[in-house]
Amino acid sequence: MSCPDFPSDPASGPTGAATPAPELSGSGANAPSCVGESEAKRQQILNGANLVFAEHGYEGASMSAIARKAGVSKGTLYNYFTNKADLFTAYVEHRCREKLPPILASIQRGRTPRETLTLMAGGIIQLITQPESLVLYRIIVSEAPHFPQLAISFWQHGPNPALATLARWLAEQTERGTMRTDDPYLAAEQFFSLCQTRIAHRKRFNMPLENEEEDKRKVIQSAVDVFLAAYALQPDAQNNSPP
Repeated sequence: MSCPDFPSDPASGPTGAATPAPELSGSGANAPSCVGESEAKRQQILNGANLVFAEHGYEGASMSAIARKAGVSKGTLYNYFTNKADLFTAYVEHRCREKLPPILASIQRGRTPRETLTLMAGGIIQLITQPESLVLYRIIVSEAPHFPQLAISFWQHGPNPALATLARWLAEQTERGTMRTDDPYLAAEQFFSLCQTRIAHRKRFNMPLENEEEDKRKVIQSAVDVFLAAYALQPDAQNNSPP
């Protein structure tokens, strides 16, 4: 028997009495299948939502359109997500969980500040210029005045964790004596801003780029050079592995 789209309603028994909640221990033969099917259905809905949000923005997207695009019933959609804001938040969370780890993995012991920042700059540029990221950015900017919670949700699950991770690394480098940052979080914001020059801004405005790969290399090198010039405590600390 396949796992149903809807979990049992505690009050939906034939006599109106509460139906006992299913075991969550995984002892049932179909438990792993149901969990897998539920996650697959959730991902199916998020994929549909991505397409609708990209085409219509947040305000113009409807739960009916998302259900149709995802290939599920509205009942199934509401079984997974309470409302459109809940769905959009889940979409943002999913994308951040999927895309941020490779960037944050740049911060590892044994790498020099220059190596770490170079890898991170490349990851940042790649992430923010992906088509889905550009769509999400435009949605947040256009809808934030009317739906400020969308911007807050995006910030909490996307930029803020990434900035906090870089800020912790900068604080560690300050303790080691390789860099000097009185305000590590502000310094992290400055580095992210340096990575958004030229390529990111033009792509957000749908402007053409004549030589994107060359521009990317130039932006990465410039961002790292400028940042280290401002915050590296000693020139040789840029090239020597920390103790």
